[in-house]
Amino acid sequence: MTMPRDTLAELADEALVVLYANGDPDAARLLTKRLLPRVMGYAGRMLSDRVEAEDVAQEAMLRLWKVAPEWRQGEAKVSTWAYRVVTNLCTDRLRARRRRRLDALDDVAEPSDGAMSVVAGMIEADRMAALDGALAQLPERQREAVVLRHIEGLSNPEIAEVLQIGVEAVESLTARGKRALAAILSGQRAALGYEGAE
Repeated sequence: MTMPRDTLAELADEALVVLYANGDPDAARLLTKRLLPRVMGYAGRMLSDRVEAEDVAQEAMLRLWKVAPEWRQGEAKVSTWAYRVVTNLCTDRLRARRRRRLDALDDVAEPSDGAMSVVAGMIEADRMAALDGALAQLPERQREAVVLRHIEGLSNPEIAEVLQIGVEAVESLTARGKRALAAILSGQRAALGYEGAE
């Protein structure tokens, strides 16, 4: 019960879940290729730990495959469901960290892929580390809203569904989070290579 790959690529995520539930392994591979990088990126921003983010993303995908046979098209978008699961898993891990009183360690910067100069790579790594550090200082709900909106690109109604709050609350969290990030990062403009930028 498999479909041609070019036909699969045109299908929505929800249709791919149904096809997987009906025995099409190519649908699962395509959906994993679409979703895994997004949920892993989101988890990484929430947890500031790549290994934990990989664990969370894999757990979210496993949960998707487990619910696939009961998936009802039209009730929720697969991506929204996945972000909700990742949000919950990250929240659980962050709470566990607090209980154990562990300090989060910054991720080691990824090695350069050779596409940019060494200096440009170092500047970009510093900027990303500063952003990750600033995000880590935000209250959890503000961080979730800011990451989902400005890094993952979700709409406010999608974020409201993921966070299970109203759209107005999303707008408020996002605005407060952006203001807090600006305040945290304001003194670092020159150090991050933005000295001439306005």
